[in-house]
Amino acid sequence: MQTTYNKWYSQSLGRDMEFKVYGDGRRTLFVFPSQDGRFYDYENFGMVDVLSSWIERGDLRVICCDGIDWETWSNLGGDSRWRIEQHERWFHYIVDELIPSVRRGDETFIVTGCSMGGFHAGNFFFRRPDLFDTVIALSGLYHASYFFGDYSDELVYSNSPLDYLRWMPLDHYYWDVYRNRRIICCVGQGKTGKRIC
Repeated sequence: MQTTYNKWYSQSLGRDMEFKVYGDGRRTLFVFPSQDGRFYDYENFGMVDVLSSWIERGDLRVICCDGIDWETWSNLGGDSRWRIEQHERWFHYIVDELIPSVRRGDETFIVTGCSMGGFHAGNFFFRRPDLFDTVIALSGLYHASYFFGDYSDELVYSNSPLDYLRWMPLDHYYWDVYRNRRIICCVGQGKTGKRIC
């Protein structure tokens, strides 16, 4: 299968960032890593192998981006304002730099991730439904308080889907966009089978 490793400088983050592309199929799956994960985890965990038949027959292109959760969401002892500002810089790296560099024409992407990657998939989808037409969010937590506690500001709010979706005006045009998108949110029940949400 055609595989491309990429590393280039991000203006938003002021550093080199890495990502990998698998195949060149007609539809693109954009993958966020799990909490504190890296761009190569999806392949290392065998997920690229699972999708290989779709990739090799030209149905799917998979793009795995890199994360910085250890600086932002997982950095519980860090300064809250800096953490969320850094996350926002990463958000802009993804939507203003990475996606335009891999987007073909006006294509929209399927976005997915597990755990924190599921949160990112949902958050990016709901914030930018012009870029993503399908979200497959697996076991994400969608409220920023899980990582920021009592701290809140406009950026935390803008990255807390359970907040901004709840308070989004009913006449906001995004609601019509969402209605024409595919939204798949999966939540497991844990090892015991007990409900955990």
